Parts: sequence; C-alpha cells; structure tokens
Amino acid sequence: MFSPEPMVRINAMVLKRDERALLYELGRAGVVHLARTESDLPDAEPPPLDESPALATCEELMERVETLIRVLRLREVRLVDEPVEMSLDQVDLRLTRIERTSDEIARRGAQLEQQWSRVTMLLDQIAAYEDLDLPLEQLAKFAFLHFSIGSLPEQNFEALRRTTDENVVLLPLELRGDRRPLVAVTSRKGRFALETTLRDADFQPEKLPTKEGTDIKELADESRTEQRRLAIELEKVQQQQQEFALGVAGELGVLRQAVLEERTVLQAQQNFSRTTTTVLIAGWVPAEHAEALRRQLKQVTEGRCEIRVEQPVDVPSDQIPVLMRQPVWLRPFSELVSGYGLPGYRDVQPTLMVAITFMLMFGVMFGDVGHGALLAVGGLVAVLFLQEEKHRDYGMLVMMAGLSSIFFGLVYGSYFGLPALHYYAIWQEPLDDPVTLMVAAIGVGVLIVSMGLVMNIVNMFRRGDVVGGVLDKFGVVGIIFYWGSLLFIVRYTMLDEMGLAGLVLAVGITLPLLAMTLKEPVQYALSVLAGRKPHSANVVVAFVESGIEAFEAVLSYLANTISFVRLAAYAMAHAAILMATFAIAEAVGDTPGIGFVLYVIIAVVGNLIALILEGVVVAVQVLRLEYYEFFGKFFSGDGLPFRPFSFFDKERVR
Repeated sequence: MFSPEPMVRINAMVLKRDERALLYELGRAGVVHLARTESDLPDAEPPPLDESPALATCEELMERVETLIRVLRLREVRLVDEPVEMSLDQVDLRLTRIERTSDEIARRGAQLEQQWSRVTMLLDQIAAYEDLDLPLEQLAKFAFLHFSIGSLPEQNFEALRRTTDENVVLLPLELRGDRRPLVAVTSRKGRFALETTLRDADFQPEKLPTKEGTDIKELADESRTEQRRLAIELEKVQQQQQEFALGVAGELGVLRQAVLEERTVLQAQQNFSRTTTTVLIAGWVPAEHAEALRRQLKQVTEGRCEIRVEQPVDVPSDQIPVLMRQPVWLRPFSELVSGYGLPGYRDVQPTLMVAITFMLMFGVMFGDVGHGALLAVGGLVAVLFLQEEKHRDYGMLVMMAGLSSIFFGLVYGSYFGLPALHYYAIWQEPLDDPVTLMVAAIGVGVLIVSMGLVMNIVNMFRRGDVVGGVLDKFGVVGIIFYWGSLLFIVRYTMLDEMGLAGLVLAVGITLPLLAMTLKEPVQYALSVLAGRKPHSANVVVAFVESGIEAFEAVLSYLANTISFVRLAAYAMAHAAILMATFAIAEAVGDTPGIGFVLYVIIAVVGNLIALILEGVVVAVQVLRLEYYEFFGKFFSGDGLPFRPFSFFDKERVR
C-alpha cells in the first residue's frame, strides 16, 4: 500500500526468426513494459532498426479502415480479444475488396440522389403552374399573343395590376413564400410595354421545362411518379449499404486489430539491439509475473532463448516503471495522486495519506449532516449504477467526502443549517468560537506538513541521498527547525520560565538553519572527490545556493502552515451562508398567506447554493492544500508510468 508493485527486469536473447513469435506472446500477455536495449557484442548491428516505411504503410492502412468506418456509418467497431497475426499485404487485399463494394454501392446511391434532386427541382419549378391548361411548347409560336411567365414580390402585385394596359391579362397563381407566380398575356404589339412594366415591378421571368405533346399537369404527374420510383430505389440502396456495413463490421475490427498489432511490433523492434542472428529484448515486469512469463517465452521459442531475470538494485528510480495497485475504496484517491504525477519507484506511495487528509479537510470545511448525506447517496448511486470504472471511482470519491461531511456535521450540529437542531452538536458550530477553530486548523496543517517532511526523509534515504535526507530544507534538519520554531513560538513563556528558551533557539532553530547552508557545499565536495561534475560552479556558489534555500525554507514553512487557516475560514463561510439563508427565510416567514411557502423556498435555494457552489470551492481548496502544502514537501511526480506492451486496449495487469 505504501510502495509501488515490485518490478524485475527480464532480458531475453532470442534468435531473429523467433523475435516476432516472442513479441506476439508478450503482446498477448500484456505484462511487460519494454525497455531500450544496447549490446556490446562485436557483431552487434548499429541501432536503431529503421521501420519507418512499414510504419507509414500501417498509418495508411489504418486511415483506410477509419475512412470505411466513417463512410459506412458504423458507430462502434470492436477489436478482437486475441492477436490476429495478419500481414500488411493480406490486410491491404481484404480492405481493397471491401472498398470496391462500398464504392459501388455509394456510386449507385449518388446517381439516384442526383436524379431525385433533378426531379424534385423540376417539380418545385412547375408546381405553381401545373393547373394552367397551356401548351408550353407552343407559347412562343402564337402569331398574335405574347406570354410572360415568372414571379414578382407579393407587395408589388396590386401596383402592377393598376399600371398595366387594358389589353393585358394577369393570371396570379398561388403564393410561394413572399413571391407571387404570375402569367401575363398581351398582344404581340404590346409585348415591349408589358416587359417594361413587369421589369419595374421586379418581375423575374422563368423558363418552364417543356415536353413535346405534354402539358404542365401531365409533366408534373410524370415527375411525381419518377420521384416516388427514385425514392424507393434510394431506400433499397441505403438498406443494402446498412446490411453491407453490418456484414463487414466484424472484419473491419479484425483488420484494425491486425494493423495495430503490426504497428506495435514494428515500434517495439526499433528499440532492441541485434546481431546478425540474435535480438536482445528487455523489459520490466511485476515480480509476481516473472516466473510464469519466463516459462511462456521458453515454450513459444521451444527453448531457443536465453532469459535472465534481474533485481533493480543499481538501476536509477526514474528508469523503473511504476505500477500502483489499490483497493477499490482507495482507487479514486490514486487518481488524485496521478493527477499531480507518479511517485518514483523507491518513493513512499502517498495514496493512503491523501485519502485520510482529503476526507479530513473536506469534512472540516464542509461539515453538514444533510449536505453530506446528499453527497453520500449521490456517490453511492454512481458506484452502483454507472458502467464506466472511472465514473464509479468518482462516485466513490463523492460518497466518501459525503461521509466525512456527515461526521463533521455531527461535530458542528449542522443539519441543513436548521437553527433548531444546532443544540445537537458533539462540539459547537464554527461561528461560535472561530479562534479555537482556527487554532485547530493550524494544528491539522502542522500534522500534514510534518507528515510530508517525514515522507521526504524516507524517500531520500531510499534513493541513497543521505546528504539530502539529513541537510535538505525538507530533510532531518528541516523537520528539527520546523518543530523547534513551533515549540519556541507556542511555548516561549514556559521555556523562558524553565530557562530553556536559549537552548531551543540555538539547537532547534539556529543550528538547523546553519546545517541547511552546508548541503550544497557538502554535495559539491563529494562530487569532486568522486570525480563527477558538481551541480554548482564552485564552492562559493554552493554556499550561496544553500543560504538561499535556507531563507526560502523559513518563508515556506511559515506560509504553508498559515495556509491551513483556510480550513477554518471555509467552515465558517459554509455556516455563515446557511445562517444567512435562515435569517432571510425567517424574515419573510411572517408574510400573510404565503409565509411558510416563502420560508421553504428560501431555505431550499440557500441550501442548494451552499451544496453546489460551496461544495465545488471546498473541493478545489482541498486539492490545493494537497498539491502545494503537502505534495510540495516530498513529491516530485516524475515517476515512469508502467505501460505494458499489449495488443489490446485494456491492460492485462491490474
């Protein structure tokens, strides 16, 4: 619970002909975090192996698969659960066959849609004129009559009617939007005057389609018949496309899986050192899986491999992947830790402390039995009924925060802020004694900061940094300075009466500060003696750097401790919001007739504001205190995440 899963390094020297078989076994197992290898053998080939052409082919094939999925409108294509082991050429052939059929169906559909659009546009054009019994193809051939067909704005029609000559006949048709279709008839002699008048009325002429021996109504009927036929054909093509899509969905999943496998293998092969006949494959595996994996690799290569399992004794922590396993109730807090970063392999795993401090601080700032119960019930519903594991984890986090709120609500005697229930308190309401509450909040801060210092000391000793563990501002001398300063400030009168004030000032404050200024010089000297390049330019610079760090330590300890006063501040703010809510509710509660209704409405609205707004703000403040005041003491967050080599979306290691 306090350390990541133990890891061992597995090194496998295999023949080149067995390389892919071994990688497929590793991809199937999904328990190995592959590492880059280097060989000092005389016949080693120069790294890295360049697989960029094959990887480019994988990207092209993957894009073709994704394009087919979009074209066929498949919502979800599931990957298979076992390796496919299909060559890229085979994938290409099967994709080409699917693409040809899909293109043929799409082309037929596009042709039908184009024809349907043409017929629909024709119907829209002649719909207003189909009741006219006129032979359109003969209109231009009349010797004595002139016909103008088109439309004009509706508001211009009456003005046109008044300004036309007596020898003009206007046939207004059914209104279409804001334009009036119109047929105007006059003599051949009066056509120029008519065209001028129509142009002034913003008349837009239309050339209607014609068909030999067919009037407009017959043309419209034929077009509607054709439109219905095309709609039926389109529906058949769409159904054919849906059936085809469902039929190839599984195959597309297989092809996608095959490309993913090949891409994963090619990327892995670029990290291995190799000779003319052998390949050195290495990776990190949880210690509990090492022996089973060794047997699997021996079996798949029929014994043609040399496998060595090594403990990570001399390997730097930042090169060892970190796998954190937590019980269900700690998993959401593990997500909070991962949001900041991962602990190093040899660092203390802080999830349990984060869980304790998170619930403690949230409850202190948001203590109310009613609000906590709502959060707990909402979180429980999420845990029981949501499908996604991550969503259930969030529900667990909300539920546990709610339980903490219930506990501190009992301490404060707060039940939805109802004044009548304040008497049922284990302690007292936050606003009753704010000074005591602030002192208690600072006490919580002192404990959390001290916990961070202890964890930092442990981490540094685990990494082998003895100088840092002792002389760092957050090391042994740092915690002595912190507690010595607290003792000197809080108990000065008692220490002075006992004659110990000077001793505490010297031993608990002055000496630790002086020791902090020696950290960089000592590390500088050790680096020079060991023949390594020192971090500082020279010993003077080392002293200056340590002095600055010591000064920074004084400020940070003070600021970090005072920062926890916000625990009391937000607890009082939460109580103040509820107190103001019921003060307003009581003020309007005497309104004749509707007083009780107004009282209930204001009480509910005030509680909702406190629950939602204050709840979100408090959660943010808790995270701030965790990340800055607590994690800042010991947590670098630069751990290497364990990413197993796997062909599947879901990791096999849990």
